[in-house]
Amino acid sequence: MRDSKIAEKQPVVKEISDLLDGAKSAVLIDYRGLTVEQDTALRKQLREEGISYKVYKNTMVRIAAKDTDFAQFDEFLNGPTALAVSKTDATAPARVISKFAKTAPALEIKGGVVEGTLYDAAGMAQVAQIPGREELLARLFGSMKSPISNLARVLNQIAEKKGEGAPAEAAPAADAAAAPQA
Repeated sequence: MRDSKIAEKQPVVKEISDLLDGAKSAVLIDYRGLTVEQDTALRKQLREEGISYKVYKNTMVRIAAKDTDFAQFDEFLNGPTALAVSKTDATAPARVISKFAKTAPALEIKGGVVEGTLYDAAGMAQVAQIPGREELLARLFGSMKSPISNLARVLNQIAEKKGEGAPAEAAPAADAAAAPQA
């Protein structure tokens, strides 16, 4: 009888293992108190960011996370727990959940693992403040573009000044060339 229950749970453990395999971050959430509408809205926002979100039994998560970086969050696996996992953007789960929690105070981050480091709820709040990869790249390119734009503007102004001065300088030369012929 016990062997049949273990065999039934293996697919769930495999599903969680596959989800955590190659993940950049995983956040544990206490979702108690959310309405169905709020939960649906949260799932939609997470899905739009490419984040997997599902409720699993704590025991199944413990077994799947064993011998991985995610085994660290064992201390947060108590009570009802949902798991949000991102394989692309390490800060996205914390950022989306923290933003959503402002409109749904019942939602709480228990803790999580981001790129191999364990964070409690306060630490995850700090992680949530970090902009996403796309925004960071945009800032980097913007800061790289600024000096180039300034240089181009200065060179353009120099060219315009020389362009304005050239006809004035050319006129006396033309007068001088015309004078000897007269």
